[in-house]
Amino acid sequence: MIQLDEFATMSCKSTKVAPSVDFDHSCSDSVEYLTLNFGPFETVHRWRRLPPCDEFVGARRSKHTVVAYRDAIYVFGGDNGKNMLNDLLRFDVKDCSWCRAFTTGTPPAPRYHHSAVVYGSSMFVFGGYTGDIYSNSNLKNKNDLFEYKFATGQWTEWKVEGSLPVARSAHGATVYSDKLWIFAGYDGNARLNDMWTISLQDREHACWEEIDQSGEIPPSCCNFPVAVCRDKMFVFSGQSGAKITNNLFQFEFKGHMWTRIPTEHLLRGSPPPPQRRYGHTMVAFDRHLYVFGGAADNTLPNELHCYDVDSQSWEVIHPSLDSEMPSGRLFHAAAVIQDAMYIFGGTVDNNVRSGEMYRFQFSCYPKCTLHEDYGKLWENRQFCDVEFILGEREERVLGHIAIVTARCQWLRKKILQAWDRQRQKAKHDSSEESDEGTAGGPRDIPAGNRPSGTQPMLEVSIREAEAQPFEVLMQFLYTDKIQYPRRGHVQDVLLIMDVYKLALSFKLSRLEQLCVQYIEASVDLQNVLSVCENANKLQLDQLKEHCLNFVVKESHFNQVIMTKEFERLSTPLIVEIVRRKQQPPPRLYSDQPVDIGTSLVQDMKAYLEGGGLEFCNIILLLDGHPRPAHQAILAARSSYFEAMFRSFMPEDGQVNISIGEMVPSKQAFESMLRYIYYGDVNMPPEDSLYLFAAPYYYGFSNNRLQAYCKQNLEMNVTVENVLQILEAADKTQALDMKKHCLHIIVHQFIKVSKLPNLRSLSQLLLLDIIESLATHISDKQCAEMGSDI
Repeated sequence: MIQLDEFATMSCKSTKVAPSVDFDHSCSDSVEYLTLNFGPFETVHRWRRLPPCDEFVGARRSKHTVVAYRDAIYVFGGDNGKNMLNDLLRFDVKDCSWCRAFTTGTPPAPRYHHSAVVYGSSMFVFGGYTGDIYSNSNLKNKNDLFEYKFATGQWTEWKVEGSLPVARSAHGATVYSDKLWIFAGYDGNARLNDMWTISLQDREHACWEEIDQSGEIPPSCCNFPVAVCRDKMFVFSGQSGAKITNNLFQFEFKGHMWTRIPTEHLLRGSPPPPQRRYGHTMVAFDRHLYVFGGAADNTLPNELHCYDVDSQSWEVIHPSLDSEMPSGRLFHAAAVIQDAMYIFGGTVDNNVRSGEMYRFQFSCYPKCTLHEDYGKLWENRQFCDVEFILGEREERVLGHIAIVTARCQWLRKKILQAWDRQRQKAKHDSSEESDEGTAGGPRDIPAGNRPSGTQPMLEVSIREAEAQPFEVLMQFLYTDKIQYPRRGHVQDVLLIMDVYKLALSFKLSRLEQLCVQYIEASVDLQNVLSVCENANKLQLDQLKEHCLNFVVKESHFNQVIMTKEFERLSTPLIVEIVRRKQQPPPRLYSDQPVDIGTSLVQDMKAYLEGGGLEFCNIILLLDGHPRPAHQAILAARSSYFEAMFRSFMPEDGQVNISIGEMVPSKQAFESMLRYIYYGDVNMPPEDSLYLFAAPYYYGFSNNRLQAYCKQNLEMNVTVENVLQILEAADKTQALDMKKHCLHIIVHQFIKVSKLPNLRSLSQLLLLDIIESLATHISDKQCAEMGSDI
């Protein structure tokens, strides 16, 4: 048996501290102390309506720009429905006040659909549409560049020699590596998709340079936003005529390479990308892109969409219950200051210009590493306890019983059958040894109670699977993902087809849908016949149908039948294609919901809640009470467990649980297991006190749990739970929280005194409450109480 806190120092050096979490490392053993900041707090994901801009300061407007500099938002230009504007407004985010910004020099001509960026202590304005919209005269696009210095209020036009970008409006602009980057827009006759850049470091020697772009360049477009995240520029949707889509593109600054971000990995039922739209905003914060507003197919939606750059997934942000939501709008503008987004103006219903300012509070939690942690377990192949023997060549692939049996019922049955055979063999060997008079044969230990160190590697034979597609399937079991086929690599597509065949056999609905979406999205003129032939051979009727329909499309048919691959097709397939072209079958529509299966999170949740009990191979002891668990899962999520199981595996398979010198409550321990198994961070505030230091002691991949614990405590201490939190604070020596709880108890004592938990408090805590009450009661109150006696 091993005490867990022996391993507290083993991963101490690698601890990453989230910006929102305060640590005190002054102690010699680097123990972390919880320091809390009590109110007022801004609720996460809360929209708040701030004071609008008064007409005497500046007009309501749209098609303007906003930039953030220090603690202020600067609004420039736009139109008020009658005239173009070139005033500069300033909104102070600390005192929520509006004013006209001080300016000197000659400002840019009134304009809209221009761009504005901040570099150093200056704002740079490029291009836009100028003229008199009221009389419809002198209307033209511009390619001028102006600088506004925040410190002096000075406007200066940059006169640049040499080649210039074509004059444009409704383009995208950003700053990266000391340069201004301009992309696409509208030149008055056509949409563009060229890119230009200019250094902002030296005005005297600055010159424009056109960028030679490569890769999947977005179509010519205008009225789209750009945002920079993780050293890449992102472009989402926009006006591009018949080619308008809801595609997200990323641009690599270093290689000047564009890539379309695939959405085929987003299963039906999971949040889709936002609708195609134009006139919207997109800002970057941490690892996320936030898209708001715009015109989406004749509607003005007001949902806030969030794209996670790491997981390549979209979600709709649910605002807090006390939010003051902005209405849908287009041609508004947005900027980020610290951990909040500010949105100003825009065109709302009935072509009305807005002067409203809204603030949205971001969340700053570190990302969930559940899928990455299990993915590393698969890649490292540590603590494997099952070996799959595959196909006729009997190739071997290692795995972990806990992950496989949690995710796939078909493989679970195979493993149980192999276990039964192993037990029968052990019994047979034991009886033979007994017959020969040998004492002490192997015991038949139930799977759930067998210490991990004594288990032989379980062998499971699967004749219907080959190693390469099976390994892709295993990668999915651990991560919920498979690698997207490389463009132009038909072998990648054929491999996914083999994986799809296995997914059907193993009844993995989620993997089935993923494979189908990947394959259908990868089918093109170059590979369609190969994919069709393979689908026919593997009897994958759904994919074969997709290929046949692709081939007989009017725009595809002549190109496909003129290829050499068509000549080499089997006669039955050629006949089927010709007949399909002559007489297409009627389209069948099904309103049956598609089964997308269960996710990694759902499966691991069910596994912890009892579905994996028979596969437990480690016992966690909490204050002497046993809690069966799974070695591979614990090792994947915690560097402490990983170090223990690798180097100091207890012979009896039992581990005492503590966090330093403190033993957490049973409820808090279950909250921690939920986090370990499936990344859950929802827990009562009192659990957060116990678990605040858990990421430090257990060596979790990041401080996500810690950040949630801190916020949970700061915002959720109420009269109803204050006594439970007081007990937890006393036990964990969280002195500032204990003081805060006593403060609430004293000021709400009439309500607290009626709580049944008060009678179960320890004598010392009751004395603490009495002492706090005595300190709080004034001399006058004491005199009044004495006069009543």
